[in-house]
Amino acid sequence: MTNVPETGRTSRVQIRLVMIQVLVFSMLLTLGGRLWYLQIRNGDEYYHEAKSNHVQQVVQPAVRGSILDARGVPLADNETRLVVSASRTELMKMKDRGKGVLTRLAAVLDMKPQDAVDKVRLCDSQTPQPCWNGSPYQPIPVTLEATTQQALQIRERPEDFPGITAEPAAVRRYPAPGGANTGQVLGYLSPVTDEEIIKAKDTNSPFLRSDQVGRFGLERTYDKELRGKSGVTRYEVDNLGRVMGEARNDPTVPGAHLVTSLDARVQGVAEYELNAAMVEARKQIDRNTGVPYKADAGAIVVLESKTGRVVAMASAPTFDPNVWVGGISAKDYAKLTAKESNVPLMNRAIQGQAAPGSIFKVIPTAAAVNAGYKFDGEYPCPSSYAIGGQVFKNFESQGHGSITLGRALEVSCDTVFYALGHQQWIKDGGLKPKKHPAEIFYKTAHQFGLGAETHVDLPGEEKGRVPDRRWKQAFWEANKDMWCKTGKKGGTYVELLSYENCLEGNLMRAGDAVNYSIGQGDTLVTPIQMATIYAAISNGGTLWNPTIGKAIISADGKKIEEIKPQAHGRLPMTEETRHKMEGALEGVATRGTAAWRFGGWPQKQIPMHAKTGTAEVYGKQTTSWFATYTEDYTIVMTISQGGTGSGASGPAVRNVYNAIYGLTMSGKQDPKKALLIKPEAKLPRIAPDGTIIAPDIRPYVPPSPEELEPPALAGPPAPPAARQD
Repeated sequence: MTNVPETGRTSRVQIRLVMIQVLVFSMLLTLGGRLWYLQIRNGDEYYHEAKSNHVQQVVQPAVRGSILDARGVPLADNETRLVVSASRTELMKMKDRGKGVLTRLAAVLDMKPQDAVDKVRLCDSQTPQPCWNGSPYQPIPVTLEATTQQALQIRERPEDFPGITAEPAAVRRYPAPGGANTGQVLGYLSPVTDEEIIKAKDTNSPFLRSDQVGRFGLERTYDKELRGKSGVTRYEVDNLGRVMGEARNDPTVPGAHLVTSLDARVQGVAEYELNAAMVEARKQIDRNTGVPYKADAGAIVVLESKTGRVVAMASAPTFDPNVWVGGISAKDYAKLTAKESNVPLMNRAIQGQAAPGSIFKVIPTAAAVNAGYKFDGEYPCPSSYAIGGQVFKNFESQGHGSITLGRALEVSCDTVFYALGHQQWIKDGGLKPKKHPAEIFYKTAHQFGLGAETHVDLPGEEKGRVPDRRWKQAFWEANKDMWCKTGKKGGTYVELLSYENCLEGNLMRAGDAVNYSIGQGDTLVTPIQMATIYAAISNGGTLWNPTIGKAIISADGKKIEEIKPQAHGRLPMTEETRHKMEGALEGVATRGTAAWRFGGWPQKQIPMHAKTGTAEVYGKQTTSWFATYTEDYTIVMTISQGGTGSGASGPAVRNVYNAIYGLTMSGKQDPKKALLIKPEAKLPRIAPDGTIIAPDIRPYVPPSPEELEPPALAGPPAPPAARQD
């Protein structure tokens, strides 16, 4: 037997003891670090999580407020439906990720299984509609139209449908009273997203995961007021989920109602007449191309002249906001976003930008007077105006001799304004501008509110464009590299144009000034901008913010917050100039370019003022514009690729006025048939129980051929040039 030295044995024992000590110390250190991480580093987070494990929340969604017209007719309200929803959180815990449950659910709801699966998938850049764009932790509606029998099957067999609920709920509805679709103005709703919940967490209007929020139109602008506040009841529960008591109860606060200045009846008329005018325009032949007009889009705005409040606003093509309720289907989404649909989600009344043509001439008229030209002076109106080798013609090359600025407005003489624009360009230094050029024609446009928002209470408003020297320089700097790359001295027209723009695209040329003087060239406006300007001419010079919201009324009708009209400026002209301009615009309606559309109009009782416009657009057919006003209402209408101003838009505008005032084409007035002789002054009544007291409304019945009497064409017809601009 070998004897191990005592010292060796002792050494090994000591090593083992040290290793054990190190191991134990390491374990203690790891445990201590973990305890520090849990209790100190993330202590608050886990404390709240642990606490929430013993508190369950039950949310009672708030009923969203209604959107009403000026008389209380609901344009957007709610209806009770049986809603079947799925908890995505519960479905994702299942082995098959809920596919079996959704397949059984689809059979009950008479749906395709894949349609039910698609409803609960989350939206991202790669996922087409339908999909869920809201929080993945809130119940996702699978259908909003379950029958009572379907709901009972689901509720009686909870073991077959875990994570599925079937309950009555208030669902948004857009009833289109009297045929007033009002799609782009009202907007639509969709579920709140996690990002929005986080962003609004510390605000005075936080979101809950069950909330629906406005995405467009009035639903977005007044979302906070309409949404209300969902109620939350918190229950204390034990580890087995048994309720031990109520911890806290935040009551539901229903959303307030939005009263608008819209009149559903006038809105219905405006929508119908806009669509009818576009249909009729497509039957007319464009003499320049020999093919029918496309009339692919249009808009109409009706304002209260004295306040700027919006009475009606229509845009075409349009869409039905009901398709978004409960999540839009793949078919409807594809239809709305298809190229051939021509962007129906765009509100062309505030977002459609186009050259204004001759309805712009009120601006250079005011600018000319401000520059020292006399309103009643004599100005030559030849058939054309030449600058160097370039000739700018009057519409249909007609001349009118020596005329005043007022008469130039009446007959829409382009050459008068060509000369004025050219003269001011020369005074500013031409191609070598002065250090501080006056640019009075451009500055006047800015003072009229162009190139800026009107502050309409709708999201997404476009500013348009005033192509002054500053814009010209900025545009050149932004596009110079592209022009220089694609330009070619001896190439095609487009290549040659790019070549010239590369070298001198920042220069304000005489042709630019001449085109601008009649609302052509690079000038862009929106219908709401031009309606605001013509309303200001009517009301004495105040540029009112066009406003749709009129009042916020609490759900019980007790609290009323009126939305007062606000102004953003005044017209840059004297009262004398405005008065003379009014006389000229009245002449447009009685003896000028719009006279053939206002035959039989009761001018003494209801003075009519108008201006026609036919804007030329490169590569497209002409844009039709028609701007009009009476003491009470201003109406501006436009049709893209629709033809001439009075030719395409004129009849529709006349029919809207006839409906508002209760007039026949011969000028006879029937107050019983009048929709709105004066703007609505009173707010609608809401009963203490929340019932909205509103009058009945019937769809608009367009005039029959027999009612479209000859007086509109009576007497000698206006010359072609006078009735085509």
